[in-house]
Amino acid sequence: MDYIKIRFSTDLDEMGRELRRTMDNVFGSANPLFSQLSRKWKPQMDIYETEEDVKIVASLAGVSKDSLEIEINERATKISGVRTPPAAPSSNTKYCLAELQYGQFDRILYLPHPIDPDQVTASHSNGMLQISMAKRRLPQTRSVPIRDEGE
Repeated sequence: MDYIKIRFSTDLDEMGRELRRTMDNVFGSANPLFSQLSRKWKPQMDIYETEEDVKIVASLAGVSKDSLEIEINERATKISGVRTPPAAPSSNTKYCLAELQYGQFDRILYLPHPIDPDQVTASHSNGMLQISMAKRRLPQTRSVPIRDEGE
């Protein structure tokens, strides 16, 4: 019987990331719009908590409030939207540098504490999305006395 060798290693993961980065650079240098429009992008976000709530701050420069959608449950938040390029480049445009990413994005963020989905506020200003979610109060535990059957 022949066996298939399976190797679990983080080295392979790093090699895969390097290969993807190389391919992105090759195709991106040929036509930056090809690589940018064909995949989703991932905006930067922070999650932090206080005693009362959990907060998310997302850097979404160039994303209009109307294109944003937020879905929330007790344990996770999904933020999605679209960033469109300001103007389509002409056919004779040659990029010297293309780092801005456009197109659809969505992020699912798992929260560090259960929240109350009915107590959520969100604001969008200067390219920053801020979401504040009240923590769900966990039920208090109490001791239950055990009595004898004869009592």
